[in-house]
Amino acid sequence: MVTPTARRVESLARSGIQAIPKEYVRPKEELMSIGNIFEEEEKDEGPQVPTIDLKEIDSEDRVEREKCREELKKAAMDWGVMHLVNHGISDDLTERVKRAGQAFFDQPVEEKEKYANEQASGKIQGYGSKLANNASGQLEWEDYFFHLIYPEDKRDMSIWPKTPSDYTEATSEYARQLRSLATKILSVLSLGLGLEEGRLEKEVGGLEELLLQMKINYYPKCPQPELALGVEAHTDVSALTFILHNMVPGLQLFYKDKWVTAKCVPNSIILHIGDTIEILSNGEYKSILHRGLVNKEKVRISWAVFCEPPRDKIILKPLPETVSEQKPAMLPPRTFQQHIEHKLFRRAQDALLSDEE
Repeated sequence: MVTPTARRVESLARSGIQAIPKEYVRPKEELMSIGNIFEEEEKDEGPQVPTIDLKEIDSEDRVEREKCREELKKAAMDWGVMHLVNHGISDDLTERVKRAGQAFFDQPVEEKEKYANEQASGKIQGYGSKLANNASGQLEWEDYFFHLIYPEDKRDMSIWPKTPSDYTEATSEYARQLRSLATKILSVLSLGLGLEEGRLEKEVGGLEELLLQMKINYYPKCPQPELALGVEAHTDVSALTFILHNMVPGLQLFYKDKWVTAKCVPNSIILHIGDTIEILSNGEYKSILHRGLVNKEKVRISWAVFCEPPRDKIILKPLPETVSEQKPAMLPPRTFQQHIEHKLFRRAQDALLSDEE
């Protein structure tokens, strides 16, 4: 029987292996595009992920305010991803969140196993590693800790890490402040579509129903980083995703048919537009394909917070104001749960087809 510890990528990485097991090796056509992430990050030619300064997002100076909001809207339409600076969340708080998450992962694997999830039984919150859930049986070079952090009355505190002692306080405060930032972003995106300010927030569940799920991704050093991925190429199903990281590069975006490496921008939060907003906006805002690379020299950790609508209560479909004869609805109506299932089914179909080729 395989012990849980043997499944952890961290245990594998620390075992001294020189070659990674075959289930972590990416398909041939994918390997062509995987390079050295440190070299990739240093490249200055070609398109770069936009950095949006939110300092004037609520400015009383109308010109400054509109300029800031226009830049945010443009980045959401063109890229669907951006670095946010002057986002209003203190560096002290983001550092506390990062220290707490790092301290959890610094514990022995046996200690972390006390928080292990059970994907097979549907208990997805807790400490885990990806089990093959696609037809190719492909695995990703990461372990993670996943849990719901907002609204507070929906949290399951029994699975929150007890160590370090600051984990709950720092993460809870970050969740509250991130929730306010989400409202600001959604307001700007609503206005950008010519809708009233609170419309998109209402469409994704509002204060009561929009869920914030945190996934701390832990990418150990990899002996053959040119053969593996930390996270395979995907778009986020969320409305918005906010990401902190430990300043080790790894994020790549598929922009204009090329993989572009995101720079590490100090004191920034990365914002992704997710599928939910792409659907509601009928494709005006982009949910960009992205992936995570790994490396030999440094552990990479990222803190992703997915802002998700309730699974079955809301029907996701392009808002009537975004649909016209020239621009018909891009997708049929479906719940958030149906959208997730549709994507998993498609991924399984694609993997089966590539196995047959």
